[in-house]
Amino acid sequence: MDEIVVSTVVYLPPDEVYDFLIDFPRYADYSKYLEEVRSDGDGSPGTRYALRFSWWKLTYTAHSEVTDVEPPACIDWRVVKDIHAHGRWRIEPLAELPPDAPPDAETGCRVYFEIVFDADSARDGAVDLPAFVSFDWVLARIRPKVLEEAERIVARIVADLEGRNRDVELTVRKRPSEI
Repeated sequence: MDEIVVSTVVYLPPDEVYDFLIDFPRYADYSKYLEEVRSDGDGSPGTRYALRFSWWKLTYTAHSEVTDVEPPACIDWRVVKDIHAHGRWRIEPLAELPPDAPPDAETGCRVYFEIVFDADSARDGAVDLPAFVSFDWVLARIRPKVLEEAERIVARIVADLEGRNRDVELTVRKRPSEI
């Protein structure tokens, strides 16, 4: 299994961050490759999403489901078709603000975006490939894109949450190291 965890500090209370993150359809605004999100539900467990991605000459709709929520600390999800993957948004309040916090910051939390996936579980035929393009070729190129997208999404969400652009320090943990 591959794992990617991207985290950063957001200078808002956990409940405000949670309310923002539970509104999953807006994620299409943050991703370079996510074109559309359709939802069937309100973000509570059992809510299903169809996420239409487009990259290179490929389009694919991933189907995910919210599996558990613990407001304002956690939103768990899983992919329900074509690939074994799951993840979560995790929000932890800070005991104290770091020394480099913006001067107007009154509170903060660390936000984690965690993804665990088995790229080898993806099924041939899930994506309509151009002639002479192998599924293995596509997988080799998508793995690093997942990390790039996770970083982009977190940085853009922080800017919208806080209402300002700032340098966002991201902490990234990945396994295996070749992602």
